[in-house]
Amino acid sequence: MILGVASGKGGTGKTFVSVNLAAVAAEPVQLLDTDVEEPNCHLFVTPTLRRTVRVTRPVPVVDAARCTGCGDCSRLCQFHAIPLLGPHPVVFKDLCHGCGGCRWVCPVGAIRETGVEIGTVEVADTAFGTLIQGRLDVGQAQSPPLIRAVKREARPDGLTIIDGPPGTACPLAAALKGCDHVLLVAEPTRFGLHDLGLAVETVRQLGVPLDVVINRSRGGVELVRGFCRQQGIEVLAELPESREAAVASARGRLAVNELPELRRAFEALLAAVRRRARPPRTRKELPLHAHL
Repeated sequence: MILGVASGKGGTGKTFVSVNLAAVAAEPVQLLDTDVEEPNCHLFVTPTLRRTVRVTRPVPVVDAARCTGCGDCSRLCQFHAIPLLGPHPVVFKDLCHGCGGCRWVCPVGAIRETGVEIGTVEVADTAFGTLIQGRLDVGQAQSPPLIRAVKREARPDGLTIIDGPPGTACPLAAALKGCDHVLLVAEPTRFGLHDLGLAVETVRQLGVPLDVVINRSRGGVELVRGFCRQQGIEVLAELPESREAAVASARGRLAVNELPELRRAFEALLAAVRRRARPPRTRKELPLHAHL
């Protein structure tokens, strides 16, 4: 099963849920930290680094000697990364998403691609299995290519937990595409409810089944419960607000190892996800990234 853990904003407890779910699983787990701008799963799992991989993204280069200035590439690009300024197009690397469309539509073959380094993928061993995380280089604006590179390092078997990036933009879509199931972590506040609504809309557009976990459950939780009832969404767990859990997390410890009642709650949550998740698609011998 490929399980995505996400939310509509940062600070709701996605990483808290992801690492503690991985810790209570009976089998080895692949934990993918796709918050490549600020990965933090490693703070809780004491990883032993196995290898690193530098990642590039393709960026177009225009051969002015062959370019006829037809503008086909500029009209294709929806991100205005290769506008026609003067007789030849100009490439803005920071706007380019590396789709390769401009190269394919060029009628005279005047566009080639070169690789620009954007970050590093780290593969490490942990007590519960494998941790794979990305680190985006300072100054880089495009994280989806690095997120896809993180997913390419994963094996297509067993339990994979994807700790998604915050927000509801392209990075989240890149992280959750191809998941079998998604857990949306919500906090019981009006701001949390607003962002949960955005996350629900995003995940539904991806066509992935979803459930909700309410973290730091306290007064006001009925706001989230009512929204989920209205939307036909199951609330699989309500994790109570706990000073002890907060202290454990602040010290880089797994809360399930400190609080037996919390371990039981996460074991029940993982069992509920397994019951509700649709059967994984037949992946045959294809690598994981072919489906993600």
